[in-house]
Amino acid sequence: MSTSSLEKDLNWSLSKKIAFRFFFILLVLIIFLNNNGAFPYARQIFFYPTELLHQIIPWIAINVLKHEYNLTIFTNGSGDTTYDYILLLLFVIFSAFGCLVWSILDSKSKDYNKLYYWLIVLVRFYLGFTLILYGSVKVIQLQFPQPYLNRLIQPFGDSSPMGLAWTFLGFSKGYNIFMGIIEVSAILLLFKRTMVVGAFLSLAASVHVMAMNYFFDIPVKILSTTLVFMCLFILAPNMLAIYRFFLTNQPQKITLLEVPAFRKRWYFILFRSFKYIIIVWTIGIMFSNALKQQYTYGSLAPKPFLYGIYDVEIVKFKGNEVLPLTTDSTRWKKMIISRTDYAQIKLMNDSTLNFATVFDRGKKELILNSRNKDFEKYTLKYSFPDKDHLIFYGKKNTDSIYISFKRKDLKEFRLINRGFHWINEYPYNR
Repeated sequence: MSTSSLEKDLNWSLSKKIAFRFFFILLVLIIFLNNNGAFPYARQIFFYPTELLHQIIPWIAINVLKHEYNLTIFTNGSGDTTYDYILLLLFVIFSAFGCLVWSILDSKSKDYNKLYYWLIVLVRFYLGFTLILYGSVKVIQLQFPQPYLNRLIQPFGDSSPMGLAWTFLGFSKGYNIFMGIIEVSAILLLFKRTMVVGAFLSLAASVHVMAMNYFFDIPVKILSTTLVFMCLFILAPNMLAIYRFFLTNQPQKITLLEVPAFRKRWYFILFRSFKYIIIVWTIGIMFSNALKQQYTYGSLAPKPFLYGIYDVEIVKFKGNEVLPLTTDSTRWKKMIISRTDYAQIKLMNDSTLNFATVFDRGKKELILNSRNKDFEKYTLKYSFPDKDHLIFYGKKNTDSIYISFKRKDLKEFRLINRGFHWINEYPYNR
């Protein structure tokens, strides 16, 4: 396939003009008012419009849609909150209304070639920066970290679909790098001559993410679907050529966007300079933040004190040993510490308790404050008889308690010790 400049259509059909007006408004609203981190500091720039929407949408939910509760769970890591769906509905309604007003006030325009060019530029940069952002945190395995300790002892059937996907994706650093490189290749979208191949790679990456989100019930379905739509929007002028090339084996030309003419050459130089400054600055911030985050919650973050999985060997409560009966809903079975301020206790009946932890390593003291409905507080001393054993002794509320543990060797887990094999005489599917 060869390339050529896009021949300007100087007499758009009525349906094409109406469609452009609608999607112009819709895409601009999505990009600037639901930015998702693509443009650094956009949240601060559009802070007041966003705060206004935080007031308007709950009112609409209660008074127009008759929602049963006060809708104040705003856009967060989920990306698919009720607020997000109502926001999308509001964008669509506003775009339809704006399209109608625009069509009435501007019925004489024959084309929107210049405006279309700048819209494509905006969509390309939003799509490219979004995928580069997600790709950067995959390359250094921040989005999908190695399976957490509690995942290793969680019954397979108890995991959520999203938890299963996170464990599957987080297991392999190589697969993270592979996914990340594909998404980071969206940088090709930022340059006119590589825009089409960048859109193809971005479409492949976005469809993969969208499929995972839909079929494993992972949030951010709205965003991933939007990214797929944006890829198709960029490729739309070349769809017929792509179809003919792949399915009829006929030579085709890929048309490129023609940059609008600048009245003075220094305008063009200024535009190009601004473009490259934005690219370098934005991508620099994204990768710099990702590298810093490795040391806070990524693979290079320091492990918490007592990090590990501990099997309970002996429990004595008020001086009496508590037998390890599987029906006991109070005796500890395992302790998992994977965060500096948090511990999870698994009981004999396989239920779990969650505790906030406060360590005083100088006094060799640990305080556990229950996060569960029935509040419990443990004030404990700890000691290490040897490198594989741990002892707690102290008070559970006001009663004496003694617990001894054996640290579990993580290499005992098949998921960790299996490794990579070029040769398999039989499938090792366990």
